[in-house]
Amino acid sequence: MQYNFPKDRVYDIIAIGRACIDLNATEYNRPMEETMTFTKYVGGSPANISIGSSRLGLKAGFIGKISDDQHGRFIRRYMADAGIDTSQMIVDKDGHKTGLAFTEIKSPEECSILMYRDDVADLYLRPEEVDESYIASSKVLLVSGTALSKSPSREAVLKAVADAKRNGVKVIFELDYRPYTWQSEAETSVYYRLVAEQSDIVIGTRDEFDVLEHKRGGTNEVTTAYLFQHEPDLIVIKHGVEGSYAYTKGGQQFASQAYLTKVLKTFGAGDSYASAFLYALISGKDIAAALRYGSASASIVVSQHSSSEAMPTVDKIENLIASHTEAQHR
Repeated sequence: MQYNFPKDRVYDIIAIGRACIDLNATEYNRPMEETMTFTKYVGGSPANISIGSSRLGLKAGFIGKISDDQHGRFIRRYMADAGIDTSQMIVDKDGHKTGLAFTEIKSPEECSILMYRDDVADLYLRPEEVDESYIASSKVLLVSGTALSKSPSREAVLKAVADAKRNGVKVIFELDYRPYTWQSEAETSVYYRLVAEQSDIVIGTRDEFDVLEHKRGGTNEVTTAYLFQHEPDLIVIKHGVEGSYAYTKGGQQFASQAYLTKVLKTFGAGDSYASAFLYALISGKDIAAALRYGSASASIVVSQHSSSEAMPTVDKIENLIASHTEAQHR
């Protein structure tokens, strides 16, 4: 089954929300307090998804607010060099800084992120800084959950969603739950439900959907039954090494295995999954194939040091899928 997108738009995908700095530990297998060297990358879920989409050949744009300093200039230059339109990246003039994420890689099973997100520039994007005509020029608006955690970014995202709906742009909600940016899971659930119910496609892990529904131990059947009462017509629920599942409002179900690899770190998997899944759908592939593309892309990124820099090309994804298919038929 293929998924239909608007035709004849300037952009394939425009993302809105967080662009920050990742400082990934260069020294593996040690705690952060003993780590002395880090490598700088662009980070943030919507920024990473934009970068991944562009690397796969989609025409991508980005809406967000960056700091008026060296970090902000680094982010803009990196994303422009990656082929992303940065004309709607607003420079903050009120002294707010870029968010920083330090990563710790003790082992493939023990990875953590130390975030500095207090009063960061991306959460100060204002509704009046979101251009409806820009959103209308895209097939897809990609919304990330973190941007809903504080005002005025929250209202800017809600305006962007309304603009997209008014102009026939598909709204993709990538849940991207980061507990340290929220007051409580109850608060998160309020705004996640508000956006999820208006979205066309919702993507997240099983745990993130539990946060959306504000309950533990939820099931895919209950989640999809609830969301299909509203706007979504495609829901993707990821179960880690157990694979991922897609459900359509018409009652179809699809599944994909996770592609086993030598894992270096766990972060970045969700962003790479989303970019490749959406690339496949927008390129006209069916939902089952899109699941495979997402799973393969995630497998590639968790085996690499960075998230944004490790986003794979189409050839790398297709080669991985082909090699696993060949192995299964031997």
